[in-house]
Amino acid sequence: MSVASIRDVAAAAGVSVGTVSNVLNRPQSVPEKTFARVQDAIRELGYVRNDAARQLRAGRSTTVGLIVLDARNPFFTDVARGSEDEASSHGVSVILGNSDESATREARYLDLFEEQRVRGVLISPLGEDEERLQRLRANGTPVVLVDRSSVDTKLSSVAVDDVAGGRIAVEHLIEVGRRRIAFVGGPVTIRQVSDRLHGAREVVAENPGVDLEVIETTALTVLEGRRVGHGLLEKSPAERPDAIFAANDLVAFGLLQGLMMIGSLKVPQDIALIGYDDIDFASAAVVPLSSVRQPSQEIGSSALRILLEEADDADLPPRRIVFTPELIARASTTGADHPA
Repeated sequence: MSVASIRDVAAAAGVSVGTVSNVLNRPQSVPEKTFARVQDAIRELGYVRNDAARQLRAGRSTTVGLIVLDARNPFFTDVARGSEDEASSHGVSVILGNSDESATREARYLDLFEEQRVRGVLISPLGEDEERLQRLRANGTPVVLVDRSSVDTKLSSVAVDDVAGGRIAVEHLIEVGRRRIAFVGGPVTIRQVSDRLHGAREVVAENPGVDLEVIETTALTVLEGRRVGHGLLEKSPAERPDAIFAANDLVAFGLLQGLMMIGSLKVPQDIALIGYDDIDFASAAVVPLSSVRQPSQEIGSSALRILLEEADDADLPPRRIVFTPELIARASTTGADHPA
């Protein structure tokens, strides 16, 4: 079955193509009876306007693309929510792409968004190579990095100081008396993970007698956290860390399951645990999870606002916004309000 065109609608209604266009775009200029006749034809034929073509003719798309590392992570859901709320206030829609930490999928979404002539692209990139993104910007599609600072000054970015976040997490674990600390997360090729680890290492270097073990995961998921938790159960108390800094809250939840629900270790009595992102579920965990909070929705809204400004003025210099993370201490490190 062929798709009805604007010419089909005009023929069915007995009017010109220009009249149909007026009904769609300037209904106030069309006599009431003619308007009703065209609307009847639209309903009968199931006509749907080609908005993408209209936007291309106007030279101004009303959609932006957003590519995140993992759409299952509530942190990125909140980033998307912030972007969508800001976009809505400007009459713009957000199309979400999930790279799922795959360079191939990320490239496909970039190609798709460029082909669709979106107004701009927000992206939390997987790697450090920004050449593809800079090329996209040079071709007329503005790009703003989300949850990642630019490695140079050619792209705008909105992020959190993850090195500071790593410092905050490990400083807190030391303050509550822990000395054998493990960092769990990965791959470390993800910039956010490496920055958090870098901050952790800085603090350990400043505190003699504190050790840091790095346990790299293949993904930032609950499943990977649970796998590491199982491995820790097989170690003797002397070999196990007495605290864990998880690269994000999903990994921390998996660790909590592996250590407590499947194993026999207690959190925080045997192992203190802190995550990163402070997603909504952190406070509702079986042991409320300490975490390093990022202003996720504000990151999304700020990035969208910068993107639209650059879409309107290509000569604007790139901007770099860096938020300061915040420690949220709960029972998984402090023991406060821990269930009996």
